[in-house]
Amino acid sequence: MEDGITDSLIFQISGMSNPACQSINKSSAMTVQASRNVYDESKIKTLSSLEHIRLRPGMYIGRLGNGSNQNDGIYVLVKEIVDNTIDEHIMGHGNRVNVFIEDNRIKVRDFGRGIPLGKVVECVSIINTGAKYNDDVFQFSIGLNGVGTKAVNSLATIFKITSYREGKKVSAEFARGRLTSPARESASEEPNGTLVEFEPDAEIFSNFSFQYDYVKKLLKNYSYLNSELSLYLNKERFRAKRGLLDLLTEEVGDCSLYEIVHHKEERIEFSITHTDDYGENYFSYVNGHFTSDGGTHLSAFREGILKAINEFYKGSYQGPDARDGIVGAVAVRIKEPIFESQTKNKLGNTDIKGWIVSATKEAFVDYLYKNPKVAERLHKKVQTNERLRKELMNVKKAVRDRAKKTALVIPKLKDCKFHLGGKDPRGGDSMIFLTEGDSAGGSLVSCRDVMTQAIYCLKGKPLNCWNLGREVIYKNEELYNMMKALGIEDSISDLRYNKVIIATDADQDGFHIRNLLLTFFLHYFEGLVIEGHVHILETPLFRVRNSKITQYCYSEQEKNAAVEKLKKGKQLEITRFKGLGEISPKEFGQFIGPDIRLTRVGVEHIHNIRELLTFYMGKNTEVRKHYIMENLI
Repeated sequence: MEDGITDSLIFQISGMSNPACQSINKSSAMTVQASRNVYDESKIKTLSSLEHIRLRPGMYIGRLGNGSNQNDGIYVLVKEIVDNTIDEHIMGHGNRVNVFIEDNRIKVRDFGRGIPLGKVVECVSIINTGAKYNDDVFQFSIGLNGVGTKAVNSLATIFKITSYREGKKVSAEFARGRLTSPARESASEEPNGTLVEFEPDAEIFSNFSFQYDYVKKLLKNYSYLNSELSLYLNKERFRAKRGLLDLLTEEVGDCSLYEIVHHKEERIEFSITHTDDYGENYFSYVNGHFTSDGGTHLSAFREGILKAINEFYKGSYQGPDARDGIVGAVAVRIKEPIFESQTKNKLGNTDIKGWIVSATKEAFVDYLYKNPKVAERLHKKVQTNERLRKELMNVKKAVRDRAKKTALVIPKLKDCKFHLGGKDPRGGDSMIFLTEGDSAGGSLVSCRDVMTQAIYCLKGKPLNCWNLGREVIYKNEELYNMMKALGIEDSISDLRYNKVIIATDADQDGFHIRNLLLTFFLHYFEGLVIEGHVHILETPLFRVRNSKITQYCYSEQEKNAAVEKLKKGKQLEITRFKGLGEISPKEFGQFIGPDIRLTRVGVEHIHNIRELLTFYMGKNTEVRKHYIMENLI
């Protein structure tokens, strides 16, 4: 029997068939397969809490990333540590937080009460351990599950914690959640507080680096919510004495149509104004934490604004009438926040809606009675919104009727299986490429992931729609079809894809089309940009190869380095890709696969949008030409 099995293996390896041994082969294969599928006590595993965090980090910090996106996990790690310092400040302990970035290491020092010295190790290494469960110690806390700091500890190659308390200190060091240096107590002259130092694990966050501007934005958000707190990033200080009023003043600049409305009480603070721009823009916070996806507190705030406007003006305006062009910020403090994920981007408490709606409405109505000039300007804006909405309804109806007669499907759209409008959770991975012409579109279609990647091919250069009315984009067939493909012809909340990716050639025409598309999004749908949905696809400019190695380069510098590396004794072939259509589908697949390079489009402040578009897309041709000539490199 043993010889027979050996013979069968020999025949299999040599690619031949041995009929006499087929039954033995099948039996052996079944035995091996059965052993693999055995489900007994030996298959049950018990992971420690920190091991589970390392095995499933996405459950605790969301996306991993390399630091190129402000939502990447390394910034969640920073936020988890800073959250603790904010909790101390909210409870009246410590008015300063120091944050230092050095290479890929972060240090955070607060001046609160300090962790009780006998519990330093437990508080950063044992899940569900902390004082956040005790209302006598923390009443309006951000972190209630005792997970945040432990996640940072587990996902860091170096994690050091020092607590200073009443003339003593205790320090401990960890690596990937494991204690490497036992807690040591000693005397100290440092003021009370906590110092945390960590470096994310490169095994989990590959090729990562901290972007200073993203950490800066994080700290500025904290400063708007805590007017008595000073936050330092290296040597730069952030403090907003007027709270959310400072936030909106910085965001809107001179674009406000009337004086910014600001209200603050114990459990809620908000600020509101309108601009001439389209859409709605909000900044929402819970217990000092920025909720990028809003939640029930933001929904209640928006409802309160509408109710206030209808009550004060004795009207029956609809939501778009009251809120189109609005920029608002709202911050609430609640005892037991329920977030929809560990990253706390969206609030889920339903019991808070009533009092937020009531508080917003009453405060806004009271402000309008006391400020008649603001009330007058706001009323004109609301009336204009109502008129434009009704006019646009007629335009939309005519366009839809025309579209029904000409096509049953969206022209030039190659859709994917899963998108945000579907029920499958992979919709969060969905993306649509906006590309120029059928050539590039053909390459993308041939190599895409049909489950999550959609393609929309533009016919040519889209309309420069800067400073044109919204009705224009509905009358323009190309732009209307693109809106239908994205699902945003009625509202950006109906966006069908998580990522909208502009994929154009790396030449003059390609850059022009890119700018025209960015103008379209920033002018009419700036919320998509602010929320991080719009991206630029980065594709290689050069291919350098010899007989053995092929290297793709995204810049002249990379090309020169590749030439130097590959030229030794071998003949080189250097190709410059002038257009996406020149890249074969086989090659293109690796550029839109797991290693896809995307640059997220963003704006620093809302008022920058109008300034940028007016300069680069307006009618000031001579001024722009002079600027370009003066700044050519």
